[in-house]
Amino acid sequence: MILHTDIIGEGETIVLIHSGGMTGLTEYQEQSDYFSARDFQVIRPDLRGHGKSVGKIDNYFSRCTKDLNDTLEYLNVTQCHIAGVSVGGVAALLFAKEFPNKVKSLTFSGIFPVEPDNWAELSREEAEGYEQLFNDEEAVAYLNEIHGENDWKSLLQSFNDDDFYPFDKTGDVSNIKTPTLCIVGEKQDLEVSSALTYKQFNSNINISVIPFAGHLVHREQPDLYSLTLHTFINNTLRLEK
Repeated sequence: MILHTDIIGEGETIVLIHSGGMTGLTEYQEQSDYFSARDFQVIRPDLRGHGKSVGKIDNYFSRCTKDLNDTLEYLNVTQCHIAGVSVGGVAALLFAKEFPNKVKSLTFSGIFPVEPDNWAELSREEAEGYEQLFNDEEAVAYLNEIHGENDWKSLLQSFNDDDFYPFDKTGDVSNIKTPTLCIVGEKQDLEVSSALTYKQFNSNINISVIPFAGHLVHREQPDLYSLTLHTFINNTLRLEK
């Protein structure tokens, strides 16, 4: 499936993938402005079930990986830098694992290599948060607007299915040779621990802990996130030469 995308700028291609429940246009705006002003072509897709990308949501991440490949082939993008957060971070990681020759660098935030001990509790809290969201008329109106024909309520609820999170794949990183960066916010202890675990699983994975930020580090500290990501990409490009 070819995903709906927002594209701006020219040069090195970077794909920025939004978190669950958002869209390409509602996230990574600061980074889109930053990189498009610095000789990058910035592609922000709507993952399936989000925004204007309508599609089945079963086998979610397997479908997302294929969607991203279909979309980049349609756009004639043979290689790119790719970064994602949360659900988008999982999608970015799995795409880089399946299509390593198409990824110059990989950056992810807010994902887990192993199932946390309190995963059931976290899932329950998240489900309760969704129920509160569904009763917030202003939020519902906004989400109805940005997701169009998609059933975003069912999508969010599916995130809590027992088999939704592919820990068997997000933790299998020992063979990754693509330059990789894990960026996390210091306020999320579990995510900081996960970053260290990624480093243990593959010593070539770089990690960056951003101060004064939590799960959505690219939103909470957009300037630091952009500078960190740009520094990482520039280093990757220098090593290519």
